[in-house]
Amino acid sequence: MKSLTFSTLDQLDKVEWFTSVGIVDSQVVSVVSSWEEAVKNSASVEWENLCLEAVSQYRSRISERAPERLNEWNNIVKELKEVTIPLVRRKIRVVVVENELPKSFEDTVQWDILHLAIESEYSDVFPPGFYASQAYWYSKGHFPCGWDGCFPEGRLVVY
Repeated sequence: MKSLTFSTLDQLDKVEWFTSVGIVDSQVVSVVSSWEEAVKNSASVEWENLCLEAVSQYRSRISERAPERLNEWNNIVKELKEVTIPLVRRKIRVVVVENELPKSFEDTVQWDILHLAIESEYSDVFPPGFYASQAYWYSKGHFPCGWDGCFPEGRLVVY
């Protein structure tokens, strides 16, 4: 794992996640008002498709710029999961128990943090983007969970 990736994950580890859920503290996002609404948004086909498209576009940029590096993708993912899975489980444990959140919530957070780490690992090939912006909201105590509007127009939805 690159030092930048380690540093990125370490910074996320040092902040408390989900401390600002439901609080409107920014005008650049839409804020939902409950865990139920947040989980429903995060499991929507539209949001899942947008997240998949972000990964697909990122992989395409890597393939265009450094196809030999794309061959490392699966090994990098395996290595990153050894760090990101325990990190996410530790950071979400309390909120999952207190709010009886479903497995889909953990899956969403795992996906976001893994892909943040992937963007970091490949940042020398193509700059981080979609998942780096998701990490910003985790670090601010929110849960990024959807998109309001037709991407790229519109606004991120957070809880």
